[in-house]
Amino acid sequence: MHKWQIFGTVVLGVAVMSVSIYTAIWLIPRQEAKLFQIVPTEYELLDGWYADQQGYALSAFRRSCSVMSRYPDMKPIGPGAIGGYASNWIAPCVASKTVDEKDHDVSRNFFQKWFQPYLVTYAGQEEGLFTGYYEPTLAGSLSPDSRFKTPILARPKDLITVALGNFRKKWYGERISGKLRGTRLEPFPSREDIESGLLRNQGLELVWADDPIDAFFLHIQGSGRISLPDGRVLRLGYDGQNGHPYTSIGRELIREGALKPEAVSMQSIKGWLRAHPNRVQEVLQRNASFVFFHINNSEGPVGAQNVVLMPERSMAVDLRFLPLGAPIWVETTLPTTNRGDDIWHRLMIAQDTGGAIRGAIRGDIFWGAGKNAEEVAGRMKQQGRFYLLLPRVRFGHS
Repeated sequence: MHKWQIFGTVVLGVAVMSVSIYTAIWLIPRQEAKLFQIVPTEYELLDGWYADQQGYALSAFRRSCSVMSRYPDMKPIGPGAIGGYASNWIAPCVASKTVDEKDHDVSRNFFQKWFQPYLVTYAGQEEGLFTGYYEPTLAGSLSPDSRFKTPILARPKDLITVALGNFRKKWYGERISGKLRGTRLEPFPSREDIESGLLRNQGLELVWADDPIDAFFLHIQGSGRISLPDGRVLRLGYDGQNGHPYTSIGRELIREGALKPEAVSMQSIKGWLRAHPNRVQEVLQRNASFVFFHINNSEGPVGAQNVVLMPERSMAVDLRFLPLGAPIWVETTLPTTNRGDDIWHRLMIAQDTGGAIRGAIRGDIFWGAGKNAEEVAGRMKQQGRFYLLLPRVRFGHS
């Protein structure tokens, strides 16, 4: 039996000028309880808060509200109800509908009125890793030929995904995937198994790509566009993963001395692979994780919260620590090549997650589509901090 520790004091105000103190209780393993903290702070201490254009974040937040408004009132928001309950989000979501998102000052005041900011810390540290992701475009075909050889697969019917948090609170945000053999859940085939043809002849091929390296990075991004020979464009969305842990091939190349840590980016990894074609398959298959897709008819990529992601306002987080739908103030930088790193402070909405997103202070920023998005997302590995915004309403009450 696991030992648990009650952790976390959250200051919540029932009105803008009136602050009451409540205790938010979330049960997490004792070792984690000693490390993860959120500390109440003030908006005046958020660097760049009054210069941001929060109307864009408000637009993204409304998308999250469209999902959260359908939750049962007492549904916990986040691990151990760190974000309270769904009923606590009703008033902010309703109020957001009356705010003019084109007026950034009014939008900023909306967040200040309804949300209390908290600095997120882990093991006494305020900084963590921020990366980026984007929606790539690949050349593809609906049928294979001598050029288009790499299949992009749909989710197999026998793939079962289990949310482990439904069984143990300590596993909140963790999932496992596999297939049934009798009454037992067994591991699903690995990337190597699948690429060796283990899922062949099941009709799973959605499209064929012309480049196995680009197809691999489509798995990393989790969504993308396929440009067909006749000019049509298909949008693919994430539809599950084979349950094997994600392994960073960049870290693998560093370990063997092929790349230096400071030089690793998506661009440098692709460059190394193209320069060593005889090693592509072996290196890519070190990442046993394999992603499945579906045809996405939405206006953009859809995140884990089942909302269309907004470029530069949607972010993936680790759901073991943070709730989907929560506004998060991010203070980080952007990678540049000629004049150092640019300051990048902005209000984001947690609307996605991913296998590589692990850690309390860990953000993956969605940059959209196109060359600029690819350039920034592929090179981004910045340090930064963030502040979690939680409703100024009493836990357990609307």
